[in-house]
Amino acid sequence: MNPLQFIDQNKELLLNTYHDLHLIAEPSWEEEKTSCYIVERLKNAGLRVKTFQDHYGIITEIPGQSEKVVALRADMDALVQEVDGQVLPNHSCGHDAHSTMVLYSALAIAASGIQPKHTLRFIFQPAEEKGEGALKMMEEGALDNVSYLFGVHLRPSIEVPYMKASSAIVHGSAGTFKGTIKGVQAHASRPQDGVNAIEAAALLVQRLKQIQLKTETPYSIKMTQLHTENGATNVIPETAIFALDARAQSNEVMDVLKTSTQDVIEQTMEETGSIINWAVEELVPAAELNEKAMEITVSAITEIIGDENVLSTCVSQGGEDFHFYTAKYLGLAATMVGLGCDLSPGLHHPQMKFNLNALIYGSKILTRTVLLASEE
Repeated sequence: MNPLQFIDQNKELLLNTYHDLHLIAEPSWEEEKTSCYIVERLKNAGLRVKTFQDHYGIITEIPGQSEKVVALRADMDALVQEVDGQVLPNHSCGHDAHSTMVLYSALAIAASGIQPKHTLRFIFQPAEEKGEGALKMMEEGALDNVSYLFGVHLRPSIEVPYMKASSAIVHGSAGTFKGTIKGVQAHASRPQDGVNAIEAAALLVQRLKQIQLKTETPYSIKMTQLHTENGATNVIPETAIFALDARAQSNEVMDVLKTSTQDVIEQTMEETGSIINWAVEELVPAAELNEKAMEITVSAITEIIGDENVLSTCVSQGGEDFHFYTAKYLGLAATMVGLGCDLSPGLHHPQMKFNLNALIYGSKILTRTVLLASEE
């Protein structure tokens, strides 16, 4: 059976799979039910599956005629956020959709009986939202012998309209900097005797706003968390804990932004007499475009939805740990398809919705992408 026909003939099952995965949303490193569901579907299709003892990632392959490997990656975890007043795991970033499409690409090719020139590897990755899952899967050998790597991400309508797709998503670098401000306690009636950690944090916020980098590349840094352990209102607080969210559209600008942040923190300490310790706790790299991989996705998108619906790139200031793969494996031909799907109000919004028909043409695009790459 032609793999694209398989997807059409199993449209209802594909949509049901999405609904199933949506209902069992699980946070990073806790994707047990999601993983079990995908493993069962793969095994029922006769595919051999590799799982792991210390996490819920999955690797499955369709053997090819050579040792080279073409890989397709999906993320499985959900965000934890407030939804209608309740804090819970929620698939507002579309990972349930990504897993569905990659699963059906594997099922469709397996059902077709095609023996590709190169082995096709399907990677279901945990903990993308933590920025840690790609690193773990590389430790497990997910990129061994891989020459091409592809991924997919749903895109908001403002970036990629419905029934269109981009050959690459140009994610920026995103980082979380966390730190502690230590001051000196004093009675609130004698503030001159203490060092107020909150006032130091307020000055730090103002200093961060004054960072001006000599670049046209978009960037930003801002404080997103601040709290103290002070239990009394009449005591100058000694300790404040903060988090900064940093964004840059290139890895080079992110390096400069980190240096500028260090300078600002040192200025704040000198002016306030506080001590500030900080570290980069989460940092995902920016995308590095690969023309070879993009050409293949353009061909696949053209076949499925027409050349008039191909966008060369989709620029996003969001981060994505997919780009650890290319950062760690220099020269790897890789790209992420940006899938237009009528998504609104936006990614990470608790009420995010999209047109489920996109799962059908998205699965077909991914299927043709890996098959075309396997002919290279």
